[in-house]
Amino acid sequence: MARLNDDLATLKSLCAEQGMVFDLLTLDQLVRYGALLEQWNHKINLISRKEDAPVIVKHIFHSLLISLYHTFNAGEKVLDLGTGGGLPGIPLSIAFPDTQFLLVDATGKKIAACQAMIKELGIKNVIALHTRVEELKGVLFDTVLSRQVAPLDQLCAYAGTLLKPGGILICLKGGNLEKEIAKAVGSGKNHNGFPTKVELHPISSISPFFSEKQIVIAR
Repeated sequence: MARLNDDLATLKSLCAEQGMVFDLLTLDQLVRYGALLEQWNHKINLISRKEDAPVIVKHIFHSLLISLYHTFNAGEKVLDLGTGGGLPGIPLSIAFPDTQFLLVDATGKKIAACQAMIKELGIKNVIALHTRVEELKGVLFDTVLSRQVAPLDQLCAYAGTLLKPGGILICLKGGNLEKEIAKAVGSGKNHNGFPTKVELHPISSISPFFSEKQIVIAR
């Protein structure tokens, strides 16, 4: 219980520093998700088991930072591509209950863990689906999210077939992305003209744990 209270205080403080204000019920649910994520990680590999930062910071707070650069609206349809243990989709679905989230991953065990956590937390605006992105047909999204390590041009190729006109891809990535961006924009003509531009938002100044981390928005 003391650990959960510490995580709650940490998350509340970090969010407040960035002007992100969530009620205590939301913060509590985010902390509970962090605890469940750690529990499931002992069973299957959802996140690194050699963490250099608290889960509440490195995974939960990191996911929430997307909302500094994108407003999640009521009724918006969001796809989390290669969600793994539910990141960033589950934290964002908790924080923005009026937005609809679909989490997909090709690994069945990871999706089973996500489904179990979603059920235990009682989240109503998110679905976790075991499928490959190539099999998603007949539905378009306003926003596609990804935290996986796939190259940006590959993520843009997927997103270009899944986004509504005017939709965006938001990725959490690290390192020097200059070549990735050039390749993604250069190959956009092959993917429904997506993307035409890519924005970089460094977040290294927010926390030393986010050294070289950036939020990438492709439009």
